[in-house]
Amino acid sequence: MGKRVLAIASGGGHFIQLMRLSPAWDGHAVSIATVDPTSRALVGDVPFFTFRDVSRADWWRIPAATLDIAAILLKVRPQLIITTGALPGLIACALARPFGCKSLWVDSIANSEVLSGSGGQAGRVCSQVVTQWPHLAADKVEHWGSVL
Repeated sequence: MGKRVLAIASGGGHFIQLMRLSPAWDGHAVSIATVDPTSRALVGDVPFFTFRDVSRADWWRIPAATLDIAAILLKVRPQLIITTGALPGLIACALARPFGCKSLWVDSIANSEVLSGSGGQAGRVCSQVVTQWPHLAADKVEHWGSVL
């Protein structure tokens, strides 16, 4: 089988958009991580993990979420992380980077005027950052067309 891939996103729209990317990881050993345990029903027969949610609004949860995500990374040992955001995906990419793990950040299609807060930081820790909107392409942020 191909690479070990961790597909990780927060809940709601971020997770739905992540699942729309699932054809991209065909042929690879994918594991999926998100905040909502009921999302298990949407992912099929693949390893599934949950973690405590965190955002800029509840920054005090960062340590607990980081521990959850680190535990997932230790179990999966991904070679590639794919994320559609938000802060938990950024945390995963930052934690895995020193170990040679590549990462792809696909900024949410909803961010049509500016990159998301985490998307704006993703260029610092992710191997590749992609936006859905051509006018948001910039240094370290590419537009590959409509990928979602």
